[in-house]
Amino acid sequence: MDVRFEGLPESEDRIVYVREVSVEDLPEEIRPQVGGAKKLYAVHSAEGERLALVRDRNLAFVLARQNDFAPVAVH
Repeated sequence: MDVRFEGLPESEDRIVYVREVSVEDLPEEIRPQVGGAKKLYAVHSAEGERLALVRDRNLAFVLARQNDFAPVAVH
């Protein structure tokens, strides 16, 4: 499956950062949409902008790679 996600910006800097995010730390308007999950994984630009939220760490890396980004884990 090779489908580009239209929500990620075009950029010269191809590095994005993947980090675990507690649902409690998300804005109130997003929390009802997570379906009971306690944590999600965020994909961030080099400038710190949150580009995407996904349920699974592997999915975050796949999403980044499918969009020609180089994902890096943040601890």
